[in-house]
Amino acid sequence: MAETTSLDGPRERSRLSKGVFAVSGIMTTLVTYGVLQEKIMRVPYGEDHAFFRYSLFLVLCNRITTSAISAGALIASKKALNPVAPFYKYGIVSVTNILTTTCQYEALKYVSFPVQTLAKCAKMIPVMVWGTIIMQKKYKGRDYLFAILVTVGCSIFILYPAGSDLGPTDAFGRARENTMWGVSLMIGYLGFDGFTSTFQDKLFKGYDMEIHNQIFYTTFCSCVLSLSGLILQGQLVPAIQFVSSHNDCFFDIALLSTVATASQFFISYTIRTFGALTFATIMTTRQLVSIMLSCVWFHHPLSWEQWIGAVVVFGSLYAKTFMRNATPNPSPSDKVQDGPSSPVKGIP
Repeated sequence: MAETTSLDGPRERSRLSKGVFAVSGIMTTLVTYGVLQEKIMRVPYGEDHAFFRYSLFLVLCNRITTSAISAGALIASKKALNPVAPFYKYGIVSVTNILTTTCQYEALKYVSFPVQTLAKCAKMIPVMVWGTIIMQKKYKGRDYLFAILVTVGCSIFILYPAGSDLGPTDAFGRARENTMWGVSLMIGYLGFDGFTSTFQDKLFKGYDMEIHNQIFYTTFCSCVLSLSGLILQGQLVPAIQFVSSHNDCFFDIALLSTVATASQFFISYTIRTFGALTFATIMTTRQLVSIMLSCVWFHHPLSWEQWIGAVVVFGSLYAKTFMRNATPNPSPSDKVQDGPSSPVKGIP
């Protein structure tokens, strides 16, 4: 007994240190990512108070970083660089992933980061719809109940902004252009995001595919497509000129790409070490912390209706997470794919 007790102590300390490492890594990288994306898209740079307007350029920078890291991981692990699936299937994921990320960045021009972050929680419904269409998945009534509750909470949060958040400009002088356009972009984000995660799941189940293989080819396609889009729209040179003339913007974009890529390591490490339940709890907490930090840092007031909406959303997410843990051995057809997708998407 004494020997067993003496072994339990180091094991508990080791697990605690791993938990601290995982939580601090995810919180640091993803909260920093959230702050940076809002700063880049909503805060003016330089003495001329110019706004950065090239969302596709952010996508290109992020994908170049991730593609390089995933290629390095494949080479270091001596895994094959050859594509496992037909190339057009990587392209499908890449196209919808670019549309997802572009909608996410563009929406920040029209809605605040707290609204955007809370709206992301409503992705359960599109994921369930795509899961039914593409994967023929079946869901329980409880899953639909939580999805409806989260959607209702998000709707309350969006429809009842604080009075001081309705002026012609925000705290940094950016015009509040068209909130309905921002909501439309978030709907596009949810639809494309749900399709991307569901199609990624189908790829993993249909082919014996290494994660880094999918990441590399998907992000490589994204690099080509986003670069082509920038050139065709005539935005590549203006984006480079903007970044070169605003050094703080260059630093923000470089840091954004770095933390976005680094978060993938912590996401994979957490799921592998502690499982999906712990990861889902950490991610829900991260979203809550990101919203609170954004409200303080970027001066986003919240109305009492928005507080109620936030309580409904996060209460439903936490309840869903812990009720799933209490359910013994669900069958594969009953699993709801509303958690994180594979690391190709990166940021929930």
